[in-house]
Amino acid sequence: MTQRFYFDTSVFGGLFDTEFEEETTLLFEMVSLGQIKCVYSNLTETELTNAPERVRAFFQDLKEELKEKVSVTPEALTLAQTYVDEKVVG
Repeated sequence: MTQRFYFDTSVFGGLFDTEFEEETTLLFEMVSLGQIKCVYSNLTETELTNAPERVRAFFQDLKEELKEKVSVTPEALTLAQTYVDEKVVG
């Protein structure tokens, strides 16, 4: 079974940031080998419209079979708020 990792906008930008480039490149190599599924949300997709062209191009060039889009729903937002309220996450 392929592991699914959630990628927010900063992960895609990490490819072009010297501080994170090495690790992020390794991560996307795992994606290209089919070892990890790149899960992203409609929120990530929206944020990427304001990203630098090379970041947008990289995302768009990723093969669709390597990506999985999920939607941020009202239920997901409620759950996230509950996690914060209950101090599960900060």
